[in-house]
Amino acid sequence: MTTVLLTCAGQRVDVLVAFRLAGARVLAADLNPVAPTLFHADLALSPPPVDDAGYLDFVAAAVRDHDVSLVVPLTDLDQLVLSRGRDRLEGATVLLPPPEVIELTRDKYQAHRFFVDRGFGSPPTWLPDALPEEVPFPVLVKSRYGFGSRDIHLVGDREQLDFFLRYTAVPSMVQRVCEGEEFSIDVFSDLEGRCLNAIPRTMIESKGGESIKGRTLKDRTLIELGRDVSEALRIAGPATIQCYRDESGNHELTDVNARFGGAFPLPLAAGGEYPMLALALARGERPEPRVGVFREGVLMTRFFWQVCVGPDGESEAAPRAGALSELGTVGRP
Repeated sequence: MTTVLLTCAGQRVDVLVAFRLAGARVLAADLNPVAPTLFHADLALSPPPVDDAGYLDFVAAAVRDHDVSLVVPLTDLDQLVLSRGRDRLEGATVLLPPPEVIELTRDKYQAHRFFVDRGFGSPPTWLPDALPEEVPFPVLVKSRYGFGSRDIHLVGDREQLDFFLRYTAVPSMVQRVCEGEEFSIDVFSDLEGRCLNAIPRTMIESKGGESIKGRTLKDRTLIELGRDVSEALRIAGPATIQCYRDESGNHELTDVNARFGGAFPLPLAAGGEYPMLALALARGERPEPRVGVFREGVLMTRFFWQVCVGPDGESEAAPRAGALSELGTVGRP
């Protein structure tokens, strides 16, 4: 049985359960001692902070002591540390692209420049000290390094723009607001950067930057866009590509996150089998691409779930992993 370590696991019980259903033993590591994943993991681990000098030593010890074959970061927080230190994690596959790819996708301005240089559409974007004389309002003041829709401000005129550029406490950029419909494309690539699948979905509703309602669609243009972008970037493992389509059918890329997206259950239910592909990579296999092979029209609508633990530490009130699995896989092929 392959052992998987999920780092910065947080509340991603959906990912944990999916790997278990794919046949893995799953360890979860999180700094927060009451992170939901810790109550569902086969083994819960308590790491030091990501910026601690001993963080990589901790992960290396976990890999060695628990025979871990696959390390899967679930947030942006420790990606660079693990990608740069993958040689220290001997015996484990780290499901991440090289450090330079992570640095590029984390810097939203440099990602925009990359898209444009490679011939992909991307909305006009400027650094604060290089704004045009005529700014095409409305625009967004966005963090260059943000995630989860943090530090984003909608601006309608020059006065507001000047205010928010003074107000924001993070390095920012200015980007024209995109028109049209928003889509996300959940891709998965092998360790050589070949896209194995790309599954587009609509964004029916999102909160805090995370999709809570959406539907898969077999749109060939979006599928090919997902493949082309992921292979241009040399993504390894999962990524979520966000874009808008205007009335003329043009697409503008706004973001790429090199990890499992918040809407992970939707491509899973549509037959993407991304955890199974990840486990195959950890076994040294080379799965063939199956781009466009998934179920169209699968709807995801999300809800809260919880773990309840008594004062004595007993957790009879916690939901069974089996119950979660059944709830999380409704509509799977």
